[in-house]
Amino acid sequence: MDGIDRREFIKLAGFGGLVFASGLPGCAHLAGPGGGDFHFLQLSDLHWGYNIASVNPDFAGTLPKAIAAVNSLDQKPDFVVFTGDLTQTTDDPKLRRARMQQVREMTSKLNVPKVWYFAGEHDAALDRGEAYQETFGETLRYTFDHKGIHFIVLDNTSDPAPILGEKQLEWLRADLAKLSRDQPIVVLTHRPLFSMYPQWDWATRDGQAAIDLLMPFPNVTVFYGHVHHENHHRTSHIAHHSALSLMFPLAPVGTVEKKTQVPWNAAAPYKGLGYRDVGAGPRREATPLEIPVKA
Repeated sequence: MDGIDRREFIKLAGFGGLVFASGLPGCAHLAGPGGGDFHFLQLSDLHWGYNIASVNPDFAGTLPKAIAAVNSLDQKPDFVVFTGDLTQTTDDPKLRRARMQQVREMTSKLNVPKVWYFAGEHDAALDRGEAYQETFGETLRYTFDHKGIHFIVLDNTSDPAPILGEKQLEWLRADLAKLSRDQPIVVLTHRPLFSMYPQWDWATRDGQAAIDLLMPFPNVTVFYGHVHHENHHRTSHIAHHSALSLMFPLAPVGTVEKKTQVPWNAAAPYKGLGYRDVGAGPRREATPLEIPVKA
């Protein structure tokens, strides 16, 4: 956006604050010299290809600015995870693939050790994730381990129902069967697993089945996107945290009658956009964290 430099964008977008700073449950024992203390960044809902100026006149600039903001951090994250809706839906298969390739090329400029991706419904629902998998080379569901934490990526977008499906639930059941009960687990998904507001498609129809499988594990945290604003919810001891979007905020449930994109506010540009920085290690209070940015 003309007249807004990178430092100003970071401040206005909320990139100067940590939106979730508490240590992940069960991770206090990971800290120590050379131990498992680390942090990662969650970016979500890029919607590359969106082009409605009344909602975001800088629709071509927010993703590059976010990449620059991440690369400016003095303390580099161990990895970045994109929790879906990398692109804006299009019925044109060639344009869909072109948008995904553009996202892949831009995010390859992130100066971090590893980038993880998975699909949102805008990326996968029209073709069951075919174009997404061609471009990103990732399966729609997978697991990885990092410094003592087991990460589980669930696909609740390639089936337009939207459901996880019995096959995926069996896969999850088999994966969890390999873990000890005290294993710290982070679940990454696009839609919320709990029924946040089904009328707005803010739910996974069989998400409770996944929650039930996770319930015996005391140290579970779920991070998701899709709703374009911060929401914090608990199902018993399992915490669920939604992410901001990099393209446009949506009004929270209860504030409007219909699901609504929040119009651009020229007096507060980039308000409601941002990313999440998640720390794993000793539990600490959620406090603002200034991110140093070079001029």
